[in-house]
Amino acid sequence: MEYGTSRCDDGQGEPPAVPEQCRGVHGRMPLAVVVIDAEGRVTHWSSGARRLFGPTREQAVGCPAVDLMPVSGALRGAEVRTDATGHPELDDSQLGAMYYPTAGRARMADPAHGQADVLWWAYPLVGPGPERLLVLATDANGVGGDALEPDGRIAPGFALHTEFPGAERLAGRLPDILPNMGPATAGRIVAQVLELGYPVLEISHHERVPVTPDWGMPRYRERRARQEAVLRRAVTADGVPDRVHASGWSLDPDEVDLEYAAVRERLEFLNEVSGRIGTSLDLARTIREVTSAAVPRFADFAGTHLRAQVLAGEGFPDGPPDVTTVWHRVWVEHNDEPGRWDDTVPVGESIAFPEHTPFFQCMVTGEPVLIPYISDEVGDRIAGQFEKRDLRPLINGRSILIVPLKARDVVLGFMVLLRRPGREPFDDMDRTTGAELAARAGLVLDNARMYTYQENVAETLQDSMLPQVTPRMAGCDTATRYLPGTRLGRVGGDWFDTIKLPGSRTALVVGDVMGHGLTSAAMMGQLRTAVQTMAALDLPPAQLLRNLDDLAQRLGEHYLATCLYAVYDPVCSELVLSNAGHIPPVLVRAQDGRSELLDLPTGAPIGVGGVPFEAVTVRVEPGDRLVLCTDGLVEVRGQDIGAGIAALCESAAHPAASMDDACDTIIRALAAASRDEDGRDGRKDDVALLMARLGGIPAEQVAQWRLALDPSEVGRARRLVRERLLRWGLPESVETAELLVSEAVTNAIRHAHTHHVRLRLVRTDALLCEVTDDDHELPALLSADRDDENGRGLRVISKLAREWGTSRTGRGKTVWFEQALAHPGERR
Repeated sequence: MEYGTSRCDDGQGEPPAVPEQCRGVHGRMPLAVVVIDAEGRVTHWSSGARRLFGPTREQAVGCPAVDLMPVSGALRGAEVRTDATGHPELDDSQLGAMYYPTAGRARMADPAHGQADVLWWAYPLVGPGPERLLVLATDANGVGGDALEPDGRIAPGFALHTEFPGAERLAGRLPDILPNMGPATAGRIVAQVLELGYPVLEISHHERVPVTPDWGMPRYRERRARQEAVLRRAVTADGVPDRVHASGWSLDPDEVDLEYAAVRERLEFLNEVSGRIGTSLDLARTIREVTSAAVPRFADFAGTHLRAQVLAGEGFPDGPPDVTTVWHRVWVEHNDEPGRWDDTVPVGESIAFPEHTPFFQCMVTGEPVLIPYISDEVGDRIAGQFEKRDLRPLINGRSILIVPLKARDVVLGFMVLLRRPGREPFDDMDRTTGAELAARAGLVLDNARMYTYQENVAETLQDSMLPQVTPRMAGCDTATRYLPGTRLGRVGGDWFDTIKLPGSRTALVVGDVMGHGLTSAAMMGQLRTAVQTMAALDLPPAQLLRNLDDLAQRLGEHYLATCLYAVYDPVCSELVLSNAGHIPPVLVRAQDGRSELLDLPTGAPIGVGGVPFEAVTVRVEPGDRLVLCTDGLVEVRGQDIGAGIAALCESAAHPAASMDDACDTIIRALAAASRDEDGRDGRKDDVALLMARLGGIPAEQVAQWRLALDPSEVGRARRLVRERLLRWGLPESVETAELLVSEAVTNAIRHAHTHHVRLRLVRTDALLCEVTDDDHELPALLSADRDDENGRGLRVISKLAREWGTSRTGRGKTVWFEQALAHPGERR
């Protein structure tokens, strides 16, 4: 705490009468706490130091103490004097070279208020840390006003803490003047302070008042809740009381000063905590910040529990908790010895709390639960509700406060706060402070929860819309990467796809809806579905983009996207590409490893309307690699996109052991190129990357024939298929293939108009059969009765083939089917 209590009580009941000389000494004084290292630089600067001397913690830490405090001679030419006890002032020469505690009084020039007197105490420090000097200081004017005259009737000094009644209690309160320090550092400093002498105010040669932090005088504790309520109503927006009789009570001025200081301290604590929590929307980090904010200033132990739905990001919990509600202990902070709590209350544990416990009471009522002192009887009763764990060594003799973490009147979790024996137990004012702390923490946690939930929803939507690309297609191997952007929400409209087409062909698609967020992702899903539908109709690339553009305009004026659509024919070793405002692809030649950016007509983005699209045919060789990506990979804010495209071409040409390795090489190279001078990733947009190795299908794995429009050609077709399958070493597949080809050829000869039907077999990992004729009407799968002569052919094909389909061509239609190959020794 940043406050000390100056009093003459015995720690047991009412304080003794205050001597006349002590009339001006109020119950509490703000204390400045400063720690200085061996080089004379500030390592710790409390909020009390900021109020007394002016600089903030950020401005003070690391600076020479002599430049900040008049007690170290910082104000050159200011009037500095020793006090009546003869203690020397703390000047520059003493920093880092003191062997005994010193105290004194200095006068500093306050530009706002003129001259101000400062009382100070200084302790030399030893130990493994950098701390070498502890300075406590306070405004002398707040101690006694006119009583602090040059004759020195009130002066800072030192005394053994054992000289006062209730010495152990007094010593136990001393660590509170060292806020925001770890227990090891605070304990080491406190031990040296107790050994060198307790800070006191010397009222006279016979009266010494210990300077010790406390929450208030014992005789005022019974009325603390009432006075706190009065003061809360009386505090204006700037923290200054504007009326002290707001509730009708008539308060003693000393009581008002005392309780106002206590409430003011709590408000400062809550204000400080509010600035430390909620620094990010990361749920795990927010949980750590909320828990750590309470230790050690407010409690010695803090443990945070959250409902399972909150931690999993599954949305807002439904209904109030009960005995079946599962809670997760998400973080624990304490200043006990390391490991003491780990076995009994481990972080990460899932637990349902028993009904007859204070934890259950807090979570079902949504109200704080306070037990000022856990006696052995109470501790036994609480511990008895838990199986296979003994809480008694951890809670007995302590003070406990359990506060709910709520948002919109729903309990999201709760925080367990404990104070060790020897420290002032929790009281009603602490209950109010803890509830306010929990209220602020609950709002911060709910914000992080909502962000986590929205992220999960967005990522689920994004994942559901991205295809599960088959790595091996006919004559073509593919690999993909998708990286969400670094913008908030991480959802965009980038997509890629591979679509199986008739004739062992593969459509390769990459697109980018303009904008970000759920709207762009939903738009992307619609466009991707449209592309798949039109690709199944085997539309030429330029016509497909034309139809997609028309669809985007019908869906709305805000539908804008770029798209690149390519069709690879592994039999002909050709690529047919059409572009709608997208980045051109990179083709890496297998023969010499050279990469080139394909020169395609740019075209206008999808949704612009009224712009023609063109198709380009590119000859490729087996082993060539085609790289398609969205602009998020090559475009960095503040840089020329040409540099990113050049880096893409260079990285794509690097040899790699596999397609996945080749994708990773590109991602790493482009990520390094996008970093700014500070090493931060300059890429903000999503990235979609699709790479295809164009393996081709060897000519010896393809066979095709022309069949005349004569029913006798059906038998010839069966004979040709049998001979070719036997040549390919597939005797086990002959019987089924003959039956399927017979049905398809029969239908084609019956409906064709000119002189021939084309039959083609392609062997890959399956057997593809295509039968093409000049009739434009696509056949339909019909139900056939026992006596019907027609309608049986396609039913046989659909029953025996792995896949089948029909598509229109420029001169008619094609009926195709795929047959799973049976290896020698297998029977279908």
